[in-house]
Amino acid sequence: MTSNGEWLEIDGERVVQGLQAAREALASAHSDVVLDFSAVRRIDPNALRTMEKLAGLADGKAVKVVLRGVNVDIYKVLKLVKLTSRFSFLA
Repeated sequence: MTSNGEWLEIDGERVVQGLQAAREALASAHSDVVLDFSAVRRIDPNALRTMEKLAGLADGKAVKVVLRGVNVDIYKVLKLVKLTSRFSFLA
């Protein structure tokens, strides 16, 4: 990750709003965007749709989105809906 990348913490109670803020940050990003998921314990279908849109925007801009602190249950859901290949992960 470059030193001038974006870093956003995703609130576990407001996941969709955090992801929408990430989409806005991604619109002006020129390097990696790191989303800290350490406070997120579960993810709903609206958040998954927003993540899919975020991945599409990142692909179009050739910007890498890194998810940090994703718990195993969320990773399994992302794997089931085939989103894991569109993100990078940090422990």
